[in-house]
Amino acid sequence: MSVSDVSLEYVAEGRAKRLMNLAKLNIVADLIGDKVIIWDPEKGYEVFMAGFFGKPLGVRKPKMIRFNKPLELSIYDALYLLEKGVVKIRDISRNRSDSEKFLSSEELMKIGTKSYKDFKAKYLIYKDLRDKGFIVRPGLKFGSDFSVYRYGPGIDHAPFLVTVYSKDTKMLGVDFVRAGRLANSVRKKWVIALLLEDGTIRYLVFSWYKL
Repeated sequence: MSVSDVSLEYVAEGRAKRLMNLAKLNIVADLIGDKVIIWDPEKGYEVFMAGFFGKPLGVRKPKMIRFNKPLELSIYDALYLLEKGVVKIRDISRNRSDSEKFLSSEELMKIGTKSYKDFKAKYLIYKDLRDKGFIVRPGLKFGSDFSVYRYGPGIDHAPFLVTVYSKDTKMLGVDFVRAGRLANSVRKKWVIALLLEDGTIRYLVFSWYKL
């Protein structure tokens, strides 16, 4: 195990403890469309700092500074935090008559599945990376599903771009070349995350080789 692996493990343990402490705060969020909002800025800030979850509303590139705005979570972030017992989520768009009815993780999974292609496979990869101690952020601007940090935005650059493939995903040769070139152009390694039929996850890491 390298020094970087040891330090990542140490940081991951600290984040896990912070998440456990957040579970005591009774944090409530609202599902609006495919976004989840924590309206209390203080609680939102604590959630963000526990692992760079979400982003303050209206802020494109969040940093490790105090903010006084609601926190917007992706549905991936929200489902992970819900499973960890950190947040309770109300679906105000569907439960207008019962604003205190909270979603279960199974219900939120179904909503995500309806909103995003291959959502379950992508979430399982997201969860696996989070559980390993990595910071997982959206990778759309890089043409991937996720950009993955060891320590977080503003601390280090994301060394990995992760694209998720399930058994139902088809990949063309041109897609392979395009993704590899893009990752190389931004000095990152491209990772294919495979979710196999038995639920096993495999990661294939590619580096651009110049002859």
